[in-house]
Amino acid sequence: MRVGPLSGRFLDACRRRNTDVRPVWFMRQAGRYLKPYRDIRAKHGILEICKNPELAAAVTLQPVEILDVDAAIIFADLLLPVEPMGLKLEFVAGEGPAIQNPVGAPEDIDALSTSRTDDLGYVAESIQLVTRSLGGRIPVIGFVGAPFTLASYMIEGGPSRTFLKTKNLMFAGETTWRRLMGKLVDVLGDFASLQVGAGARAIQVFDSWVGALSPGDYVRYVQPYSRALIERIRATGAPVIHFGTGAAGFFRELHAAGGDVLGVDWRVNIDQVWMDIGYRAAIQGNLDPVALFASLPELRARVTDLLRRTGSRPGHIVNLGHGILPETPVENVKAVVQIVREFQR
Repeated sequence: MRVGPLSGRFLDACRRRNTDVRPVWFMRQAGRYLKPYRDIRAKHGILEICKNPELAAAVTLQPVEILDVDAAIIFADLLLPVEPMGLKLEFVAGEGPAIQNPVGAPEDIDALSTSRTDDLGYVAESIQLVTRSLGGRIPVIGFVGAPFTLASYMIEGGPSRTFLKTKNLMFAGETTWRRLMGKLVDVLGDFASLQVGAGARAIQVFDSWVGALSPGDYVRYVQPYSRALIERIRATGAPVIHFGTGAAGFFRELHAAGGDVLGVDWRVNIDQVWMDIGYRAAIQGNLDPVALFASLPELRARVTDLLRRTGSRPGHIVNLGHGILPETPVENVKAVVQIVREFQR
């Protein structure tokens, strides 16, 4: 395992400083494609792992040891904050997360608590365990969901294709929507601060469902709250990675909401996006997760093309355009790390 100055590679890239090689980590790098994770999941549910600091730390560290990545992202779930807000969360086999008492009326929003963020202390304990285990060799990334993505889950009760309930509430009256989003900014800001206080050196803000919006609706109903959350996190001194999926039509607006690093999915040309935001932030991404199933020559060609597109300008963090898929060959993920390390700018 590396020691010393190489541990700053990821954080230097977040700050657009020169690095010896590109830093690389993977969204969902701890997951079902790894046998050690599957072994743990065979005995424990997702929420059980998240709420057990020893298990969460062990899962977080698995890809660090197996892949030799440049950052560890804490094993948790975007929806954990809904529980201290008063909602009932469970994970249904084959279906994913489900909220049993979704938000549907103004009185539901009024009932949401913003004062119990300390109930998420188990995530802080997990981060402390991982930080101690790593001993400064690489940094730990914490994360939160963006306000719109959490609001969508809370209103829909789970994933959605149309976001009908969410948009109906959003369009029905800005006073109600503002109250919900304001509460989410408070809770998520406190949760991110809790993670930084425990040792997280950067925070990624995931806006997983933002692609359901039009550019105009994003600017009107979402951007102010994402900006408020990101500003609160940056006040802790930790750099923020702002990642949205399906936002090809309004990545400039996404960037305008803030963040030291703009994370982009595979649906855009990363070099064009970086140029179009005037290189005013670092950039993260954006290999298609399905590319990890390709033959080694094809995979090498795609990773090399990504590295060439982003050039020698400091501030590129190699990642996928979304999370690793469960069936992904581990050897191909390892290969990406080695290709990146061997690439000569």
